[in-house]
Amino acid sequence: MSRTARRKKIVLPTAAEDRAIIAAAKADPDAQPLTAKQLKAMVPMRTLRGRPKSPKRKLLVSIRYSPEVVAYFKSTGEGWQARMDSVLRQYIARRTKAA
Repeated sequence: MSRTARRKKIVLPTAAEDRAIIAAAKADPDAQPLTAKQLKAMVPMRTLRGRPKSPKRKLLVSIRYSPEVVAYFKSTGEGWQARMDSVLRQYIARRTKAA
């Protein structure tokens, strides 16, 4: 038996049934159609995904640290990489002031 023979036939509503369905949907106070303003304000989901783009982009690099350094920062909990970045920035700030 072919695949198409096993599928259930889709029965579309008649024009009168369609009007009745639409009228019932519009009568439901919890399911009102969107206004033109609401439709215009809608944004595709793919544009909302992920973290917002930062104006200061960071570079992805591969670097090796001493195990003690990594262990220390990891022991400080979540966000240890951002803290490590902050410490390095402070170091740079002190070095550039001294020069």
